[in-house]
Amino acid sequence: MSVKIRLARRGRKKQAIYDVVVADARAPRDGRFIEKLGTYNPNTNPASININNERALTWLLNGAQPTDTVKAMLSYRGVMLKKHLQIGVLKGAITQEQADAKFNAWISEKDAKIEGKKDQLATAKADARAKALAAETAKNQARLDAIKAREEEAKAAAAAAEAPAAEEAAPEATEAPAEGGEAEA
Repeated sequence: MSVKIRLARRGRKKQAIYDVVVADARAPRDGRFIEKLGTYNPNTNPASININNERALTWLLNGAQPTDTVKAMLSYRGVMLKKHLQIGVLKGAITQEQADAKFNAWISEKDAKIEGKKDQLATAKADARAKALAAETAKNQARLDAIKAREEEAKAAAAAAEAPAAEEAAPEATEAPAEGGEAEA
């Protein structure tokens, strides 16, 4: 019986989440499996990979063959490196302490890279949000300026319309007392 470490799909349409499972190679993709090792969610950035590393290493050392995608995920999590180091320990090339030291150094470096990427994504998202807010503020200010300009034009037009009416009314008022004054004299 050939044993594979592969993905089993679950989740709704266009929102797939995968289980990392150990299954017989003849079993269907979403069918019967031997053991569930973890989950994989490609919808997040960076993708969420939660795998029981010890159980995965045990299965790999017992001869289970990972699919290409699962092999990439196991490499990302350091399981393939740990397998490589463990084979070196079994052959006597290095000691267990040396293998553990190499693995721990690799894990700390990998965690730093992952945190750096998360920080970079967060700052990029914050910058994009600030840029969008500034653009929206500028657009709103332009609209307010346009409204004020229209109001000023309307006031100027109203004042211009009132000015000739006031000039026509003012000469009549000055003529009326003059006429009345001549009549009295």
